[in-house]
Amino acid sequence: MKKIHFTDRYLLNPRHPVTVFVIGAGGTGSQVITNLARMSMALQALGHPGLHVTVFDPDTVSQANIGRQLFSETELGLNKAVSLVTRINRFFGYAWTAEPKCFPTKKFSGYDIANIFITCTDNIRSRLEIWKFLKKTRKENFNDYLVPIYWMDFGNTRTTGQVVIGTIPKRIRQPASALYETVGSLKVITRLVKYARVKEEDSGPSCSLAEALEKQDLFINSTLAQLGCGLLWKMFRHGMLEHHGLYLNLHTMRVNPMTV
Repeated sequence: MKKIHFTDRYLLNPRHPVTVFVIGAGGTGSQVITNLARMSMALQALGHPGLHVTVFDPDTVSQANIGRQLFSETELGLNKAVSLVTRINRFFGYAWTAEPKCFPTKKFSGYDIANIFITCTDNIRSRLEIWKFLKKTRKENFNDYLVPIYWMDFGNTRTTGQVVIGTIPKRIRQPASALYETVGSLKVITRLVKYARVKEEDSGPSCSLAEALEKQDLFINSTLAQLGCGLLWKMFRHGMLEHHGLYLNLHTMRVNPMTV
């Protein structure tokens, strides 16, 4: 019998726009945020309230970002989160929010909570800290539009990458099904990869686009963002997931899905 995860019911018929936090607005994050804007528009066309996205990133746009990330010459020196959200709000007529800072994992309040967390960071420590933070939220009671439900993580090397959607609660209630074996818990990235044993490599800023391309291929971020957002779209459009992540290898042109 095929294993299926049914999307949390609130996301399919919410009373408010589904709240989404995107942490990191660089190579992958800038692509993901733009995809989320399109997704929100499509959801609204289908009668759904859509998404309300808040973007966190303390970095500013540099010359090396232009070409590989979704920024232009006119945005040099501007904060990445502010630049992207301002552009999207003007283009789509949204009222999304930009936070020009790191996500505050050291403190806890309702302000720091959303239904879906999406991390597009380039270091291991941030993932460990975000999961430590998210586990604390299990003990709290929130209104529907704030309750944390899913954590989606994007990560990549020069030509490979992965995206994983995991559940923040220990289990999400599943409907009875005679056709599928339902799965209420999806592993988050920190349960799939033992990051505590991995040595962090220096991923400092590049001085030019040419130098940046030595670290990450031109299309690894955009390809991963498209595939990952495709999974998120399936959660909303079809109300279920057969796969909760994937591995991408641009060198071999292979995509390997992760079954639930």
